[in-house]
Amino acid sequence: MTSRTSFPELQKCPTGIRGLDEILNGGLPRGRPTLVCGEAGSGKTLLAMEFIVRGARDLGEPGAFMCFEETEKELATNVASMGFDLAALSRQNLIALDHVHIERSEIEETGEYDLEGLFVRLDDMIGRIGAKRVAIDSLEALFAVLSSEAILRAELRRLFRWLKERGVTAVITGERGRDTLTRHGLEEYISDCVIFLDHRVVNQVATRRLRVVKYRGTAHGTNEYPTMIDERGLSVLPISLLGLDYPVTSERVSSGIEELDQMLEGKGYFRGSSILISGSAGTGKSSFAAAFAFAACRRGERALYLAFEESSLQIIRNMASIGYSLDTWVKKGLLHFHSVRSTIYGLEQHLVAIHKLVEDHTPSVVIFDPITNFKVMGDQAEVKTMLTRVIDFIKGKGVSALFTNLTTGGSSAEQSEAEVSSLMDTWLVLRNLETEGDRHRLVHILKSRGMAHSSQVRGFELTSKGIKIAAVH
Repeated sequence: MTSRTSFPELQKCPTGIRGLDEILNGGLPRGRPTLVCGEAGSGKTLLAMEFIVRGARDLGEPGAFMCFEETEKELATNVASMGFDLAALSRQNLIALDHVHIERSEIEETGEYDLEGLFVRLDDMIGRIGAKRVAIDSLEALFAVLSSEAILRAELRRLFRWLKERGVTAVITGERGRDTLTRHGLEEYISDCVIFLDHRVVNQVATRRLRVVKYRGTAHGTNEYPTMIDERGLSVLPISLLGLDYPVTSERVSSGIEELDQMLEGKGYFRGSSILISGSAGTGKSSFAAAFAFAACRRGERALYLAFEESSLQIIRNMASIGYSLDTWVKKGLLHFHSVRSTIYGLEQHLVAIHKLVEDHTPSVVIFDPITNFKVMGDQAEVKTMLTRVIDFIKGKGVSALFTNLTTGGSSAEQSEAEVSSLMDTWLVLRNLETEGDRHRLVHILKSRGMAHSSQVRGFELTSKGIKIAAVH
C-alpha cells in the first residue's frame, strides 16, 4: 500500500477588498509578488493602496507603499474621499509611504542604474513598521530609464527575488503593453499571480472589469468580473460564485391587493420569490409594484424601489392618487428610492450598484420598474445574463423581487420583452380591453410556481383607495 505524499497548501493573504478575496479563493499568495496590470485609469494604484490600507487598518498587517509618480501628499489627497486617512495610519506606524523621484537625465549621464538604493529604502520601511505587505507603483516609472533589455530583465528578476526573500506579500503595478499584458512583456512570467484590470467604453458607456490571468498553486475564478470604484473604494462582483443553492421558505407575503392574494390561495406570494408583471403601456404595472412595496412597509419591513423611468417624487405623487402614500414610508426610513436612467451605467455597473444598494439598505422587498429599459444597454443575451445574476443574488438574500416589464403593441401579452419569464416564480399579465367605447383593465396569473392559483381573467380598477379587482360572477 503506497502512501500519498502531502504537500503544504499555499498560504493566502486576504486583500480586504470587497469581492476580490472570493474570486482569489482566499486572497493573494502570501509571501509572494502579485502583478496588477492595466491601462491608465483602470484602478491599479487604488487596488494597490487599498491592499495596504485594509491590511493595516482591518487585518493587523502593516504595509509599505513605494510610489514613483505621485508624492505622499498627492496619494493621501486622492484616497481621502474613500475614507482612507493615510496620515493617521502613518502616525500609528501602520503604514509607511515613500515617494522616489528618478531623474532620467542623471542616469543617462552616468550610465549607472541598479536597485541597491531601492532595496535599502524598502528594507528601512519594512523594518521600521514591521511591514507584512509591500506595494510598488509602478514598474514603468522604476525601469523607464533602462534601454537594455538584458539589464531590464535581470533587474526585474532581482526585484521579485528580493521581495520573496523578505517574505512580504507584494503588489506591483504595471502598464499594459501593445500586444502583451505589460509593456516589458516579462513581468507576467515571473509573477506568481497576475491580475488584469480593464476600463472599456462600449456604446458611450464606461465599464470596469477584472480578470485573474494566472495564479500559481491554487484554483481561482477565471471569468471577467464587473468592478466599481465608489466612496468605499474598489469592489468586485464574483459572478461565477452565484448559484442555485439559495434557501427557500413556505412563508407568504401579501401582494398589497386583497383580491390578488385571494387568487393566490388567499395568501399572496412566497417570500423570497421573483415576480414579473408584464403588460403594455397604461395597464397599471407600476401601480401593482407600488402596492407590493406599500404592503411591505406597512408590515414594518424595508423596501427598495429601483426606478428607471420616473423620479421618486413623480412616483410618490402618482401613487398617492390611488391611495398608496409612499411618502409616509420614505419619511420613516422604510422605503428607499433609487431613480436613475438605465443608460447612466453599463449592465455590469448596474449589477454592482444593485448589489451595493441591497447590501446597504437590507430590504425584504425590491422593485425593478421597468427592466425593459435595459434592452438599450446590450443585446438580449447580455440583458438576460445580467438579470439572471440579479435574481440569483436577491434570492440568495431571501429578498422578494418584483419586476415590471413593458410589452410593445406588436408583442404577445404572454411574452416578456427582456425574455426573463422563465426565471420568474410568479407571472402576472395585465392588458387593456376596449369594448363599446370603454377601456377595461384585466389581470390574470399566467403562472405561480409551488401553489394553486386562479386561472380567471379578472377586471380591475385604480381607485382612490387602491387597486380593486372585480369578483367573477
